[in-house]
Amino acid sequence: MKYEEIHEDHADPLINQLHRAIKAAVRFLAILMVLVIFWTIADVVYVLYEKLSSPPFLLLDMEDILETFGAFLAVLIAIEIFTNIRLYLGTNVIPVQLVLATALMAVARKVIVLDLGVVSSEQIIGIALVTIALGISYWLVQEKTKQLR
Repeated sequence: MKYEEIHEDHADPLINQLHRAIKAAVRFLAILMVLVIFWTIADVVYVLYEKLSSPPFLLLDMEDILETFGAFLAVLIAIEIFTNIRLYLGTNVIPVQLVLATALMAVARKVIVLDLGVVSSEQIIGIALVTIALGISYWLVQEKTKQLR
C-alpha cells in the first residue's frame, strides 16, 4: 500500500477542499523558490563581479573563494528544496531520502564556510553530531529503499 500525505479523494468534502488549499500553497512555494534561486544566482554573479573588478583585479583571496563556495552551495541547496517541493507536488509523498540529502548538503555548506576562529568547540561537536545523525539516517533510508525493491 502506498502512503499518501494528501489524499485527493477523501470522503469528507471539507478535507478535500483543505487538501486543495494545501496543494495551492505548495505550488505558491514552488514559484517563490524559483524566484529565490534566480535571485541568489544574480547575487552570486554580482558579488563575483564586484570582487574580481576591484584591486587586485581578477584575483580572489581565500576568504572570497570560501564565500563564493558558500554562495554556490546555497544555490544548490535552494535547487534541492525546489526538487523536494516538485516531488511532493507530483507524488503527494514527502521524499525523505531527498530531504535528508538536502540537509546533509546544508550542513556541508556550513562546514565549508565555517570560521574556526569564531565557533566554539561545543558548536563543532554539535555540527559533527548532526552530520553523523543525518548520515546514518540517510544510510538507513537508503538501505530500507533497497530492501523494498
